[in-house]
Amino acid sequence: MGIKEDGKLCPKFMKTFEILGRKWNGLIIEVLLSNGPSRFKDLTGAVCTCSDRVLVERLKELEEEGLVERRTYVDSALIEYALTERGEAMRPLMDEIHRWADQTYATTV
Repeated sequence: MGIKEDGKLCPKFMKTFEILGRKWNGLIIEVLLSNGPSRFKDLTGAVCTCSDRVLVERLKELEEEGLVERRTYVDSALIEYALTERGEAMRPLMDEIHRWADQTYATTV
């Protein structure tokens, strides 16, 4: 679980929240889970308050973590971003976050 026998947080748990706790990462993952592979312009439209510079940084970070892959195509200028198998494995977690948010903020947002 999240806390080890010595009362300290598990490093794997901490790493997970380091990634998800970064502003925009959860939203980027959610967009890719919902929409599938997406071009940069589509991501900027979906995560509209995130600057292009920060979005590029976050996508690179998610790539380095093995959650997102940047796809390029031969003879095409098309570049798209997609979740890797590891990123796709976050779907149940994100579904639970949706359920929690729906219950918690049902009348406030």
